[in-house]
Amino acid sequence: MPSAGSIATEYLAALSGCLASLDHAALDRVVALLRSVRDSSGTVFVAGNGGSAATASHFVNDLGKATKASGQSHVRIMGLSDNISWLTALANDEGYERVFSGQLENFAGPGDLLVVISASGNSPNLLRAVEMAAERGTATVGLLGFDGGALAGMVDECLLIRTEMGAYGLAESAHSVVLDILTTCLVRDLIESPAAV
Repeated sequence: MPSAGSIATEYLAALSGCLASLDHAALDRVVALLRSVRDSSGTVFVAGNGGSAATASHFVNDLGKATKASGQSHVRIMGLSDNISWLTALANDEGYERVFSGQLENFAGPGDLLVVISASGNSPNLLRAVEMAAERGTATVGLLGFDGGALAGMVDECLLIRTEMGAYGLAESAHSVVLDILTTCLVRDLIESPAAV
């Protein structure tokens, strides 16, 4: 039986390798999108399933609250996985594939941004959400794992963490790091005080 230390060493090496493959130019473009939506008072919508739903909720918290420290406009952000009563009503009445797109019908429009988080990139409800966003003129970003799946070819910007197929833990851990980097970029958009100019 391997020790916890040896498993940790192996896991951290694999995580470091995954993060090293991150496309920094794509990261810059996503940060620019987030800034544009923030500055135009658009709304950022975030969606994911399972562990990615938890990651989405964490991102909503951080982007909504932590970025206030910058002094910039507040980020208007909504987690599509967080309204349990609405999500379950849509799942029950219209099918699980509609749990995110059904919400976007009420809110999404030009100037907004949808961020979908998925290890596989193949979740039907996220595919439908991206299709709905396209209908509404809403920009889309995919934070994906494995080989990117179908979502990689559908979203406007793709942040792909390449992992072996089925490596959910690595993909989800790396996604958390990437989202923290995105948040940190907006937190550091500090407005200089007049005295400092």
